[in-house]
Order: sequence, then C-alpha cells, then structure tokens
Amino acid sequence: MDDYPLFRDAIRAAMDAEPDMRVVAAVADADAAVAEVTRHRPDVVLLDAQIPGEDTAATLGRLRDASPDTRVVVISPHDDPRLTRQLLLLGVCGYLLLSSGLEELLSAVRTARTGSGRITLSISRTSLRRMHAAPEVRLSERERGVLVLAAQAMRNAQIGERLHISEETVKRHLRNVFVKLDAESRMDAVNKAIEAGLIQGGGVVVRAG
Repeated sequence: MDDYPLFRDAIRAAMDAEPDMRVVAAVADADAAVAEVTRHRPDVVLLDAQIPGEDTAATLGRLRDASPDTRVVVISPHDDPRLTRQLLLLGVCGYLLLSSGLEELLSAVRTARTGSGRITLSISRTSLRRMHAAPEVRLSERERGVLVLAAQAMRNAQIGERLHISEETVKRHLRNVFVKLDAESRMDAVNKAIEAGLIQGGGVVVRAG
C-alpha cells in the first residue's frame, strides 16, 4: 500500500503479533515485491491490487515465476468482478476489499497457507453475481449497440434505421447476442448483459418481439 504506508505498517504489526505468522518483508512497489519473494520464497504474499510499477496480473505472473509455490492473496479497493475473475483464473487464493476486517484478512492468509485449494472472497453480492454472469462473453461494439437499442423497446426495423443497417443484419446481431449470453428472449439477454456489466441498466424498457 504505497499510498498508505501507515496502513501497510499496521497490517505488518498485526500479522507479526500472531503466533503463527512472521512477516519477512513489506515493500512499496512491484520490483521490490518480486525481489523479496525471490529472496525469501514465502508461503503467502499479501498483494496490493494497486501496487506501483505495473498492473496486478503482470506482477502476479512475475511472483509466480520467482516462487511457484508461494500463494497470493490480493487486497483491493475495487469491487470489480472482471478483475476478481481475472485474478482467480491466474491462481490467487483470495481477493479481499480494503473494507474487510483484520480477522477476515488473517483468516484468508491462514487459508492460503494451508494449500488446500480453498479461495477466500470478500466482495459484494452484486459483484459476485456479475462475476458469474456470462463471464467469458465479449460483445462486439455493434452487438452492444443493437442490444442497447433493443433494451429501449425499439423494434428491429427502428434499430436498423438508427444504426443504418438492414433489419436482417439487426436480427443476425441479436441471434449472436442470444447465443453468447445463452439468452431465450430480448428481456433475458438485456438482464444478463446488465448483470455481466456489458451494458448499463438505467432506464431500460424491454418488450417482447
């Protein structure tokens, strides 16, 4: 937590006070983190999602290369379903928000240290739903545009006129969206797209057809 050294020091002091924990290093940037992990090969790294130097995924990859057996718990200010899912796929053992309590953090570190494969998540219910809603879906800009207009109760011909494409092209884009989202109707597609964070949900009005 380079921007909050007092916070970082407080976490270190709290962990050092635990009889089953020993902090071997507390650093302020990605390069220093990789260097210390290479040197100490710790059981667990508590990684700041905003660590200066590079993005979290890149730092995680370097840590893995430096010490493959070291397990990583990420602490982040962002309740971000995409980032959470990305880091889980990269093998982190936990993702906690800065709002998590100390006992929750210590528990996550202990769980990671066991190597049991269990994952600790401390995120909102909304973020959890979005993380599981069509997680691999990637809509093209045109597909997203068609779906946004469909969500505004426009019919295919109206959408075609607005986007300057044929009605058949609109139908083709909607079919692609339905397949990608595993949706059975426009309303279903819109709801799933909103849950996945692919389109905004404010002011949406959907009708059948």
